[in-house]
Amino acid sequence: MTLPDFRRRKATKTNQERISFVTCYDCAFARLIAQTELDCILVGDSVAMVVHGHSSTLAADLAMMVFHTESVARGAGGKFIVADIPFLEHRKGQSEAVSAAQALLRAGAQAIKLEGAAGNLEIIQNLVEGGVPVMGHIGLTPQFIHAFGGFKVQGREDSAAEKILADAKALEAAGVFAIVIEGVPASLGKRITDALSIPTIGIGAGPDCDGQVLVLHDLLGFTEKPPKFARAFGQVAHASVAALGAYDEAVKSSTFPAAKESYS
Repeated sequence: MTLPDFRRRKATKTNQERISFVTCYDCAFARLIAQTELDCILVGDSVAMVVHGHSSTLAADLAMMVFHTESVARGAGGKFIVADIPFLEHRKGQSEAVSAAQALLRAGAQAIKLEGAAGNLEIIQNLVEGGVPVMGHIGLTPQFIHAFGGFKVQGREDSAAEKILADAKALEAAGVFAIVIEGVPASLGKRITDALSIPTIGIGAGPDCDGQVLVLHDLLGFTEKPPKFARAFGQVAHASVAALGAYDEAVKSSTFPAAKESYS
């Protein structure tokens, strides 16, 4: 997957051409993803919640994002990597936005993602003109959790839906190569997808987007109470608990290590 492939996938979209994204935060899981046909990896600021236990993404800072991007890049095997610009890092000024993007691309990302449109358009245009591929993000943007009053579906009212659609068009005009649509009614996800010439990547935006992204820990069954839009495609957490329990029992019953696991 390369940057030109995104528009090609949009233009020739079939079930086989839809774009598959998954979040990833470390080298071990990146190596597993590298063995699959998944198209792209998002090093999301959701790492603050999924890995570090915070209640929102706001705890992620640039150092955290660079650290995890480097780790993923070591194991990704050439997968296309997008990394999140953390909360407010790009709103400190053009110079800071450029420095943040530079740090993430040097860490191994091929593109960066910014949440929201208002106040970001000039920043995005400047980054794109400087050679930085930028992905947009609209709808339920987690960095706006306090402004939204929580993790709530966006765009249910007509005026809100029109605003999100206008934001999508403005982001496309600013030069983003794709847009994540999160937490909106499926009908709005389809409207936006049909209105744009760049791909949309849905997460809780219905089945009509040009691609989908899920949080790795949600799809592997690690999340105790996953959001409505997530699906557990495996129960790795249950298998891990069983393996840990078996190890504990083997240690306490003196059946591990056995002769084959010991040096002569």
